[in-house]
Amino acid sequence: MAKRGGFPGGAMPGNMNNLMKQAQRMQKQMEEKTKEMEEKVWEASAGGGAVTIKVSGKKEITEVTLAPEVVDPDDIEMLQDLIMAATNEALRKMEEESAAMMNSIAGGLGNLGGLF
Repeated sequence: MAKRGGFPGGAMPGNMNNLMKQAQRMQKQMEEKTKEMEEKVWEASAGGGAVTIKVSGKKEITEVTLAPEVVDPDDIEMLQDLIMAATNEALRKMEEESAAMMNSIAGGLGNLGGLF
């Protein structure tokens, strides 16, 4: 009579332990990288350096630098556009690096025996 609820030959439990260990390693790597990313700062400029924005990995603007010559009360729209362009570029850089980091960790999922 066949056993119920087991794995024939006992091969699967060893593989399952390996999968669990690998998943735990990946989780730890993700936690470490997430902390590393949160502490990092990205910088981008617009208008030839007239506006510089720094953003953190927490997606917070940490610094805005404006060159005095870009502050023209008669052309507020240009300043707004430069701030927006620099902010979007800094956020894009941060997101790009974050995605690359996640892909490098998730690349290990291919070793999980086709479960994912």
